[in-house]
Amino acid sequence: MSDRPQDGPQSDPAAEPSHDRPQDGPQSGPAAERRGPRPAAEPREAPAGGSADGPAESGRAIARLDAITRRLRRDCPWDRDQDERTIVPHTVEEAYELADAAQRGDDAKLLDELGDVLFQVHFLALLLEERGQGSLAAVAEHCTEKLIRRHPHVFGQVRAETAQQVLRNWDRIKESEPGRQPGIFGEVPDNLPSPLYARKLQRRAASTGFDFPGVEGPLQSVRDELLELEQAATPEQRFSELGDVLFAVVNVARKLRIDPELALRASAERFRGRVTAAEQLAASARQNWNDLTPDEQLIYYARARLNEGDAEPQ
Repeated sequence: MSDRPQDGPQSDPAAEPSHDRPQDGPQSGPAAERRGPRPAAEPREAPAGGSADGPAESGRAIARLDAITRRLRRDCPWDRDQDERTIVPHTVEEAYELADAAQRGDDAKLLDELGDVLFQVHFLALLLEERGQGSLAAVAEHCTEKLIRRHPHVFGQVRAETAQQVLRNWDRIKESEPGRQPGIFGEVPDNLPSPLYARKLQRRAASTGFDFPGVEGPLQSVRDELLELEQAATPEQRFSELGDVLFAVVNVARKLRIDPELALRASAERFRGRVTAAEQLAASARQNWNDLTPDEQLIYYARARLNEGDAEPQ
């Protein structure tokens, strides 16, 4: 759960809308490799220590959460002061914490963070209700209708045997929906984190057929852009070429079905762990990390990497 609410509006939100488009396929990452592919969900008995809640029990739990949300809005001074602009930054934070729990394969944390996100949905829906512009029921009904409309291969007579056919149908249906911004890049949020913004633009372009057939083309683009970066002579050229390198790397991630945001975060976490371990190795030798030369620091860093074992992906 996020830290205690702040006193005023935070920075602009930057999260990809959850129902904009299905994913291109299973995402890769340390947690996915650790757990392996998840089988399709099937009805099952309640596990030990858990529950197999039916619709009635879920409904009662949702109703209780709704009642708690309304009471907080009425009786808590902080909650009374909020509007959607001050709440959404917390919604984004909770979404990132949810993603982190999922990436780590921590089901207990995932359950906790799902609850935090669910509360955010309730609270924002309540704000709509207060303005007479919607309600939680309207949110759920709108989502249900959209899911049914965009899955005619499940709820209608359209045939779709592969995930790619589903994606093509999804895009055609979205284009025909009233009120949507026209154009290939209509309704792509400008405030997405840069790797996600780049990936969404690439996906939209790919939905029109403007795409490499495999991953070799994007990999070659990375090589080409790196060469151009090396040859850049001015700060402006370096800025532009570095952006092109990053954009090309995101395209490789898209073709490999790897989330670039999560992959970069995982790499940063590995670097953080290795530097911390190297500092501890230096301290065990009665040396201060900050007093070491870069070459000496690199020696400890290399030892820290070796201590990780051969199993860790490099």
